[in-house]
Amino acid sequence: MAAVTVALIGFFGFLLVRFSQPPMATLYSDLALQDSASIVKDLERAGTTYELRADGSTILVPKAEVARLRMKMAEAGLPRGGSVGYEIFDKSDSLGTTSFVQNINQLRALEGELARTIRAIERIQQARVHLVIPERALFSRDKQDPSASIALRVQGGLEAGQIRAIRHLVASAVQGLKPERVSIVDEAGRLLADGAGDANGALGTAGDDRVVSYERRVKNQVEEIVGSVVGQGRARVQVNAELDFNRITQTSDSFDPESRVVRSTQNREESQVSTEGRDGQVSVGNELPNATAQGAGGQVRDQSKKSEETVNYEISRTTRTEVVEGGRIKRVSVAVVVDGAYSRDANGNVTYSPRNKEELDRITALVRSAIGYDQKRGDQIEVVNLRFAEGPPPGLPEDEGWLSRLKFGKDDVMQAAELGVLLLLTLMVVLMVVRPMVRRIVVADKKEEAAGAVAGPGELPTTESPPLTPEQIKETETTRKIAYAKIQGQLHAQSIAKVGELVDQNPQETVAIIRQWIHQDSPDATPR
Repeated sequence: MAAVTVALIGFFGFLLVRFSQPPMATLYSDLALQDSASIVKDLERAGTTYELRADGSTILVPKAEVARLRMKMAEAGLPRGGSVGYEIFDKSDSLGTTSFVQNINQLRALEGELARTIRAIERIQQARVHLVIPERALFSRDKQDPSASIALRVQGGLEAGQIRAIRHLVASAVQGLKPERVSIVDEAGRLLADGAGDANGALGTAGDDRVVSYERRVKNQVEEIVGSVVGQGRARVQVNAELDFNRITQTSDSFDPESRVVRSTQNREESQVSTEGRDGQVSVGNELPNATAQGAGGQVRDQSKKSEETVNYEISRTTRTEVVEGGRIKRVSVAVVVDGAYSRDANGNVTYSPRNKEELDRITALVRSAIGYDQKRGDQIEVVNLRFAEGPPPGLPEDEGWLSRLKFGKDDVMQAAELGVLLLLTLMVVLMVVRPMVRRIVVADKKEEAAGAVAGPGELPTTESPPLTPEQIKETETTRKIAYAKIQGQLHAQSIAKVGELVDQNPQETVAIIRQWIHQDSPDATPR
């Protein structure tokens, strides 16, 4: 009885403690050991209940305090991600530090800050950055370019745009570093970006990435708009795009003859007079200017006059230079396969009906608008209705009653399962421990009352009572004998029932005892 009592107290105490504990939720996961130790230290200082899982990389706290604790940890700069940033200079003693140590600390700080920034990108869980910044030797004309290598731990996969963003992010943060000199690998050892520095190879890889990215974007757009009409998962889309990556530079000059402006004007006049003196003599006086006007007695021999005018015009001129970058769309082909419609008949059987031409035309029009269809460019769109081999969708309309309106989350299901298990354990304890114990106590009390009530068939009550007549005494004795017989019969019945239970529980021992009795009663029995 004492052991059963202690077990019951412990069981119900466990139930009270279990239900009094608040539900736990994840505060941080996939933590480095340094960050986990710092966070646990702050939680212990604040007196907050916590749990550690996955070798300390996951920390659980009460669900109601997750948001408050995350803001508090962010204020303290946790988690740091296991890397060291520019805070390394806050704790260093610059008085006795050499330049070599300072350069190493600067490189470590730059790598740590870049790793933290990269981890802020979606799907990236961990990041490590290694920078190689060569020092230029004195009196050397050769210069080595810096390079970088990045190791990522991603959840799922990274898109080509995200990889290019990481390369340009690191290249912009380091002086003299080019994006094609940044190499990236993931936790599985797959090469996401080649850092060989080949411009041609980088251009080709970038072109392929742009084609894949464009096809994926168009495919997602078409699947989203078609899926909203025929149902999610009931359409298959394939896109094939051709892009022109040739870079074209065009320069053109145009002249407008109708638009002219006088730029300069030049006028020139010449006058020439020749005279002849007396007797045809040539003297100095005849050759002097204005000799004719002086009337030196000479005669005019020859006289000429010349006038010139030059006008220069400026014609309007326009110079136009156009640079057409690579990546123009040359041609787009889209193939769409849609499933038909499924419904249930009166008997509950699933029936398939193909889509009519009007619905297919409408879907084709939607696809054209989604991809920017251009007939001159030679784009092609094909929409076909075929029955899928996977059969009807699992979400056919079916009356599920009021249960279909209930929406349980993962936490609700786990809590309900936990309550169900605890309720089942409580019921088992009550039925298998408490109920037999109560039954035994009640049966023992009944036996004691029966033994106390029946003192014997010939005994008279000891209490004082008035004298009885012989008839009353005889009637009282008869009543007592009847009552004693009833109680004795009940005791015999209980004993027989108890013996039956023992026989059922121990059949082999019972058979052995009966055989022993048989051999003892027989006259020729010999002891064994």
